[in-house]
Amino acid sequence: MQTFILAAALGLVQAPPPPAPAPPPVQVQAPAQAQAPRTPLSFASENLPFVWDRTIPLSIQLDGLKVNSIFFNKRVVRSGFFSFLKGAEFGTRAQLEVTNTGKAPRVPGFAVAVLDKDGRLLGAASGGTKFGTIKAGETETFDLNFTQVNERLASGDRFYLAIELRD
Repeated sequence: MQTFILAAALGLVQAPPPPAPAPPPVQVQAPAQAQAPRTPLSFASENLPFVWDRTIPLSIQLDGLKVNSIFFNKRVVRSGFFSFLKGAEFGTRAQLEVTNTGKAPRVPGFAVAVLDKDGRLLGAASGGTKFGTIKAGETETFDLNFTQVNERLASGDRFYLAIELRD
């Protein structure tokens, strides 16, 4: 009987399973080298005096793109077809006028930041071509929209204008 109990007890006790095989070593590849940009972007940045609701003449040249002027204001319906909306405001903007004086089409991007006399940022906007290019000899206007933070723009003292040309 003792032999039977001993055999039964030994039968219930099982040996631990064999250890799992070690995973194969991980092969680490050298990181791929980053591709160099095709061509460097043309870039310009200017710090200029700010004036609210008046055209500011500019003469910034960047690889065949000339920035002629900028003005900052609120879009307000004055009169015309939508005169029933006269006085309604539709956002705050910086409007740039640019001319492509080069021989090749240009794809510009713009950013503007307005600062007060203490150098505090009052608002920022950006924009540029959405589709297509500015063809050689053409003059176009771009509206850069200030959203959310724009209530103190009219009290600005200086502004930064950055221009970047893309392929």
